[in-house]
Amino acid sequence: MTPTARRIGRSLALVLPVVLVLSGTLAVSAVPWAGEDAGTQLTASSSEVSVRAKSRAPQDILRDQLLAELQEKDPGVALTHLQREVENRPSLAKHCMSIARSLGRAAVEQYGPSRAQGFSRPVCDTSYATGVMRAS
Repeated sequence: MTPTARRIGRSLALVLPVVLVLSGTLAVSAVPWAGEDAGTQLTASSSEVSVRAKSRAPQDILRDQLLAELQEKDPGVALTHLQREVENRPSLAKHCMSIARSLGRAAVEQYGPSRAQGFSRPVCDTSYATGVMRAS
């Protein structure tokens, strides 16, 4: 056997397994395992597997509910519900201003600054109006 053939054989012996492993990995990851949608692919990461789901704080849950309500109805209804929740659960009072500002910013995105300002109420020291003003 010539030295050239031996060198080609060694190169193939090193490169061929790497190519086969990579092509097999790509082929398996491209198969839509879980869904009927062809865009759905099964991918996993070790960092995602070991992370525990975080429980959400009550103020974050309330903020999300009120923002959804603002989208479905209007900011006035969301502000009224914010005021009722703070009265029913005083522990939310320290978060009232930030929630009201978030509602103000969301109202500007949906209704525009002048119409959003029309929904203003004296909830949480007029933080809603501050959110509207800063978003404008």
